[in-house]
Amino acid sequence: AGAVRAPLGGSAEPLARCVCFGLGRFSGSPAARHQLAFLLLLLEELGVPPGRCSLFDPAFSAQETAALGQLGLRLLPDNEEGKHDIEGSATLFYMVHCGKALYNNLLWRNWSAGALSKMVIIGNSFKGIEERLLSRILERDYSYIAKVLKGMEEVALPAHPRYLDTFNDTSVHWFPVQKLKELSPEVWDFAEEPTYQDCDNLEIIRKEDRADRQSPDRSLQ
Repeated sequence: AGAVRAPLGGSAEPLARCVCFGLGRFSGSPAARHQLAFLLLLLEELGVPPGRCSLFDPAFSAQETAALGQLGLRLLPDNEEGKHDIEGSATLFYMVHCGKALYNNLLWRNWSAGALSKMVIIGNSFKGIEERLLSRILERDYSYIAKVLKGMEEVALPAHPRYLDTFNDTSVHWFPVQKLKELSPEVWDFAEEPTYQDCDNLEIIRKEDRADRQSPDRSLQ
């Protein structure tokens, strides 16, 4: 929790809610169960009530949905493909091992200095994404990740030998308003919705896909 609380110091607004995407089938996956347990501990440490935390994964079974409800968590009704508007509320996004398009879509939906500065994202390292992808692919397919790199701070989640596979390549990202304001005005001018027409491996389940389609292998991301 300390790694997440750090960017909230000073004049930063305390987190009001949490959104979790891509948790996976925790009934059959030990890694997903560990991620869920960490999420619950994180909510407690940050003082965010379970009822202020919403989750979505198209892979959830009816039993998993019911279990999350019993824990006091909320389920988002629709597949937003990561395009979740914070609507002015300081929000933690818990997105461990999600597809790159989910992060890119989330940034697009909140593409302003005012909104981004109220967000914290726990997920795959954006710097790692930059290192692994050719720059032309990053800028073509995931342009919002590419554009925000110079306007963010990133700290790797502390490693634990027991949970290396559960939280590998996971970082805490936040977006200081001063760094965002230093980006060139052109960065904010182009704000078209991503389409991924030329993307070969999208890594997410889209709204038009069947709800019972098998969840993609997140270890490839």
